[in-house]
Amino acid sequence: MDTPDIEKVKSYLLKLQDTVCQALEGEEPGARFAEDNWQYENGEGGGRTRVLFAGQTFEQGGVNFSHIQGTRLPLAATAHRGELAGHSFQVAGLSLVIHPRNPYIPTSHANVRFFLAEKENEPAIWWFGGGFDLTPYYPFEDDAIHWHRMAQAACRPFGEDVYERFKRWCDEYFFIKHRNETRGVGGLFFDDLNEWGFERCFEFLRSVGDHYLPAYLPIVQRRKNLVYGERQRDFQLYRRGRYVEFNLVYDRGTLFGLQTGGRVESILMSLPPVAHWRYNWKPEEGSPEEDLYRTYLKPKNWLSL
Repeated sequence: MDTPDIEKVKSYLLKLQDTVCQALEGEEPGARFAEDNWQYENGEGGGRTRVLFAGQTFEQGGVNFSHIQGTRLPLAATAHRGELAGHSFQVAGLSLVIHPRNPYIPTSHANVRFFLAEKENEPAIWWFGGGFDLTPYYPFEDDAIHWHRMAQAACRPFGEDVYERFKRWCDEYFFIKHRNETRGVGGLFFDDLNEWGFERCFEFLRSVGDHYLPAYLPIVQRRKNLVYGERQRDFQLYRRGRYVEFNLVYDRGTLFGLQTGGRVESILMSLPPVAHWRYNWKPEEGSPEEDLYRTYLKPKNWLSL
């Protein structure tokens, strides 16, 4: 395999952060991303966190770049790869979560990352991971189809089976086991990717990163001016609770960040600014809220529609 180059990855991720923040600000009348640069206290490196608060379109959004180095990989990284125990590591990644204000706009998440693990007198071990997924509250079928068409377009140059493989992985990963439901309508998820060699895998990472905005912005633009009321807002806040549950219980990135002693404010920027929980709440039969549960919170072949 060709030699990994983490500096090339970092350069791309920083440019992608700039591109995403600029594009999202283009949908906002006034709010802008605030930048916070930080240093990794338990090793070397740090990050550039950008967070947008209290916008008219986006109630909160975070776009976080980080590059950290440490002497020992944590349990979250070695649990399914025991051969990595005792290795030093470098991780470079960009992670973003956007929580819109209008309940008719879905929450979106994207992440692209590169891991490099090293041990004296042993070959370096590296891999890419990431993907993007969509979490609607009041979903529209054409939004889900568009999202998956963009996911398929990101994968198409890399093989006929790549979209189906990583779409299925996404459905399985973003599944809230204790609720027996998916977090949303899925998208792409991949990890431990090194089978194509560094340059080809890096090309795939860039394709996934570059397709996030074409997937999300048309949905935002179609839905941001739809009129909503208290009922829709209440349901949005209730469903945001599911987002919190997944991120704190299952999400590998959250667990990795906390186990490495990462910066808590940047790790938990993925959580929504407001969320509600209700005891044993059930949607009304035949309601739009029930349609979310019945139609959208289970794996589905959206491109067949």
